[in-house]
Amino acid sequence: PQEILSEENEEESNGVNLMEFSDEILLHILSYVPCTDLVLNVRRTCRKLETLCLDKSLTHTVLLQKDYKVNKDKVKQLMRDIGKEIYQLNMAGCYWLPSSTIDHVTRCKNLVKLNLSGCHVTSLRLSKMLSTLQHLRSLAIDVNPGFDASQLSSECKATLSRVSELKQTLYTPSYGVVPCCTSLEKLLLYFEILDRSREGFMLSGQLMVGESNVPHYQNLRVFYARLAPGYVNQEVVRLYLAVLSDRTPENLHAFLISAPGSFAETGATKNLLDSMARNVRLDALQLPKAWINGSGLLQHLKFNNPFYFSFSRCTLSGGHLIQRVINGGKDLKSLTSLNLSGCVHCLAPESLFRKAEDDIDSSILESLVVSCCNLRHLNLSAAHHHSPESIGNHLCQLLSRLKHLLSLALPVCSITDVAANVEKPPTASNLVPQTFGRKVRIGIQTYPRNLVDQANQKIESTVFWALMGSLRFLETLEIIGSSFSSAMPRNEPAIRNSLPPCVRAQSVGDSEVAAISQLTYLQSLTLAQLPNILTGSGLIHIGLQCQHLRTLSLANLGMMGKVVYMSALMDMLKHCKCLRDLRLEQPYFCAGAQFFQALSHCSSLQRLCIVSRSGTLQSDAVMSFMANCLEVIMCHMFMGESLTVCKNLQQSIVRSFQADRPALNVVIFPLLHEDLTEVIRDVPMRHLDEITLFKSRVAEEPPNLWW
Repeated sequence: PQEILSEENEEESNGVNLMEFSDEILLHILSYVPCTDLVLNVRRTCRKLETLCLDKSLTHTVLLQKDYKVNKDKVKQLMRDIGKEIYQLNMAGCYWLPSSTIDHVTRCKNLVKLNLSGCHVTSLRLSKMLSTLQHLRSLAIDVNPGFDASQLSSECKATLSRVSELKQTLYTPSYGVVPCCTSLEKLLLYFEILDRSREGFMLSGQLMVGESNVPHYQNLRVFYARLAPGYVNQEVVRLYLAVLSDRTPENLHAFLISAPGSFAETGATKNLLDSMARNVRLDALQLPKAWINGSGLLQHLKFNNPFYFSFSRCTLSGGHLIQRVINGGKDLKSLTSLNLSGCVHCLAPESLFRKAEDDIDSSILESLVVSCCNLRHLNLSAAHHHSPESIGNHLCQLLSRLKHLLSLALPVCSITDVAANVEKPPTASNLVPQTFGRKVRIGIQTYPRNLVDQANQKIESTVFWALMGSLRFLETLEIIGSSFSSAMPRNEPAIRNSLPPCVRAQSVGDSEVAAISQLTYLQSLTLAQLPNILTGSGLIHIGLQCQHLRTLSLANLGMMGKVVYMSALMDMLKHCKCLRDLRLEQPYFCAGAQFFQALSHCSSLQRLCIVSRSGTLQSDAVMSFMANCLEVIMCHMFMGESLTVCKNLQQSIVRSFQADRPALNVVIFPLLHEDLTEVIRDVPMRHLDEITLFKSRVAEEPPNLWW
């Protein structure tokens, strides 16, 4: 016994004591701990940690934007303890904190950067706070109905006059604080104004009385505007642009306007673009499609060292892309992000007589790959990019040369192995109708019994398999059907019918999904409208191999009349320990006890969204899941259940868990109910934009647009 005891003591003495690590290593470890935990908990454990937790490297920048457990009292204590040490404070999306929380920010006298997007801030509170922040140079705020610039004090306006970076989200027609910011170098505008009030009255894009002050753009270097659907947003952004059209800032190097649908060019905007062509050299460009289509604008614009281009939904042909933008490969090594989403002719020499389904010109894509060899983000979704049959010219083969890619979005039909499709005739599974109608019995299918058999059946020589193998460091991947449209609305009723998938995409299924499992560092995956998913076995491979996966979005996989991949999905979820966001969109989805039991293995899950026409849910299973998964703060379900069932479940979840989860946001509502759009408008913008609404997010904005 004494020998055993001495051996145990020896093992203990040889054990690793965390406190024996160097300060540098400990500081690196502590940098992964939320600041509220460091200051309010960890530093109270011992003297050494008390000193380290207050190190400037940990208190200089405080990020609360994803700290869903933070509440008003914690913020108050945090500001009291380290307020003077904070130089950068990010509270973006903290919608659950009461507006009085903002009062405590006044303790941060040395603040240089402050992000309050998504927080409740009145004009008077903003004025009081900014009056004390004399060193502020970067600010992000929301402008809500009732905002009154006349309530801003002279001290507040003095602070704003020194602000060089402003991000402003508008929920009402207003200039906000822009006229007060006389030193602006970067201006980001997000227009989220609805066309109708809650009472049903039509809104006007005219600014409120007393808001006729002119913005100051003379020092502007970056102008970015993102518009939500609606004519009022277009009216208001034109007022912001009117000043730019009079005199274009000579230092402007990034000009970006993201507008859905049709946003017509006017005389003022044409003058602005002509002035830009004469006077500035750009590094980043994004314009509404109507401003580019059919014009020679790109031929006249001058570029310096461009890092971002977006020609989303433009009719730009590949010939024009090569001649006018890539310019024979000159000066394009600097380009790191390119968005060609919905640009249906961008890989064809001309668009006049071309059908969208015609084969691409591989030489154009090859020129693009060679010229832009340092691309990190590339979006080619929402178009039919069909590769020719010639060997070595497949889209996947050409893209495999882009070794620096971190995010990639492709249409489903672009990853089809053309040679394989030519050699083999259509199988019975290819002939299954992709509709909501009656299921057709086509005979007994034979599927592999286990993962080993399935792996042996993989054709690892396919071009998509090779592409996935070459992009080892890819973090974000989107494979989206070129004709896919989500049933989840923005400002309109839910979509009841969807277009059939592209014929070339009919063979894309489980083996292609399994190929994705080669992406060891994958963090975000979107799969939508993959018709030939038969068992979903590829999902299990991803769950086993992609251990860093944080975001998963699956939509309309396999037959539309049945969720054929449910068993595989449940097996996959048992391995997704890092998964934080899960979005599922599939008709007839059954959110029952087995599904939620499997989902409970995702111990890190924070947000869940299910969109399912004619889908069903089991209330007891949902409640049990919420009780087991303590990190979940968002539960959105838009199903086929009755309004009564949905309301009762929503109330039960809020009543049971709101007290312990201050950020809890629950929306359970019938998908096809006429009041769905009214419910959607109350969803916090953070959740709506990041998960609830389906969209391609690759190269959506320039990298590092805001911190």
